Formats: sequence, structure tokens, C-alpha cells
Amino acid sequence: MARLPAVDLTTHLGSLSLDNPVMTASGTAGYGHELVNHLDPSELGAVVVKSLHVEPWVGNPGPRVHATPSGMVNSVGLQGPGVEAWLEHDLPGLIATGARVVASIWGRTVDEFARAAILLAEAPPEVIALEVNASCPNLEDRRALFAHSTSATTEVVEASAAACRPRWAKLSLNTPNLPDVAAAAAAAGAEAVTVANTVLAMVVDVEARRPLLGAGRGGLSGPAIRPAAVRAVYDTYEVLSDVPIIGVGGIASAQDAVQFLMAGATAVQIGTATFADPRAPVRILRDIGRWCDRRGVDRIAELIGVAHG
Repeated sequence: MARLPAVDLTTHLGSLSLDNPVMTASGTAGYGHELVNHLDPSELGAVVVKSLHVEPWVGNPGPRVHATPSGMVNSVGLQGPGVEAWLEHDLPGLIATGARVVASIWGRTVDEFARAAILLAEAPPEVIALEVNASCPNLEDRRALFAHSTSATTEVVEASAAACRPRWAKLSLNTPNLPDVAAAAAAAGAEAVTVANTVLAMVVDVEARRPLLGAGRGGLSGPAIRPAAVRAVYDTYEVLSDVPIIGVGGIASAQDAVQFLMAGATAVQIGTATFADPRAPVRILRDIGRWCDRRGVDRIAELIGVAHG
């Protein structure tokens, strides 16, 4: 492990203290073991695993991913082994690396969130937090995203309390009242909010005259959405500066990450960048330390929210 510059990278997310602010983003690092040949997961602030349903889930038909000029559109459909299988088969190997693990859950109904959370109450203490993926479709509200509604977000965050761990609410860029939804999540018990998930998107195959992805619609991620995500963090911090924000959306360099911190994020997640460079989370972490060192920044906390003046 290369020595980091002498900068205090410690950050705080509610009741949790992390050694540094860099995590993987849910979905892009699988369940952790996919990255162990490329990086040491214990170097990161935490590893956020792919969202888990209470039951095994097959996901969407292919094609599932399509590259765009500045990112990608995906519609994987939240494929996963289910909470119980993950706890038994995937989690032990990830824990063995020394990683701090954040579980992520999703559901089609409030009850499914609650059932997944109950199963995760049995997880070992290395699972330090639960990210509640509120930015998935709500079958009880004509497939609107839970994160489009303050009341639906409140319900899923409250339902996930059974996991007996700090909860983070993952929100959507596709809502005009994101700061209000973030406030509702915090009032429901979320210790942090993750801002934000992909932008609703589609690619059409002009020869086939049909949507290119197997499921038709998808979500855009990568550098194309970074300015929108930075603004979302900025707007959320402006009205909710006492609630930690985890910034995510197109981060591919230390400078990108610092933008999010200055806009108000307390930590960041690296997602799409890992497809091009599986070592991106560790590279960005080290470069943040170097960036701070060169500019006389002694503590990462000095950067949080400074863009607000």
C-alpha cells in the first residue's frame, strides 16, 4: 500500500467515522469480490455493495449496458442473489479483506424493504451501515420512484430501521424537490443521504427502430451527469447542512471528488469510473490526499461546503 500524504482524511457520517471519504457506489463493484484482484477494499472508507432484494432477483433481459459519449446507460434490473444468500456466500469473503461494508437494499413495496432489513439485522458488525435505495420503482404507486415522493421515502426509510444499523437514503436526480425528499429521509431516521442515482435515459437503435436496451428504458451515469449531481448536492446542502451528504455521479478524478466536497458532500462514491479503471476508487483516494497536500489543506473537513461562501 502506497503511503498517503499527511492529510487527515477522516470524515463523519452521522454516528459513523470513516478513515477517508471514498467509497464504491452500489451496483458498480458488485459484491466486492469482483474488485479484490485490482485493489485492497480495506483502503477505502467503505465498500457499498450492489442493492439486494429480500429474494433472489433475475434482473432485466439483455442488452443491459450501452456506452455513451460521456458515460453509459444501463438497465441491469437489480439482479442479485437475495439477502440471505449474500450473507452466507458473498459477505464472508469481503469481510476477510478487512473492508468496512455497507449493505444496500431495494424493494418494490414498503414491505419488501422491511423484510430485507429484518434479514440484515443478523449481519455481522463489519456491515456498518445500510443504504436504502429509495430510487427504485414503487409498484404501489404506478411505478413512480419512491424517491420522487417525500411520503414514500419516509415509509421506506422507516421500514428499514429493523436492520439496526445507521441508514443512508439513496435519492434520485429525477425529482424537482430533491432537498425536500432529503429532509424527509432525515426526519425518518436516515443519518445521511446519497445524492444521487442515475438520470432516466434511453438509447434507440436506429437500424432496428427499437430501444437498444432489453428493458427499453435505463439510467444514465458517468461524467455526463456530474454537473447535475454537483448541483443537487449543493442545493441539498443549502437547506440541510446538518445532515451528511454522500455525493455520487460521474466522479472520475480527485478534482471531481473535491467539487462534490466543496458543494457540501461529506463523502463520495465512485461508480461508472470503475468500468474503465477498476482501481479508480483507490487512485482517486490517493489523488485527493495529494491534491490537499499541495494546497496546504490539512484536513478534508476543511473543504466540505466551502463553495457556499
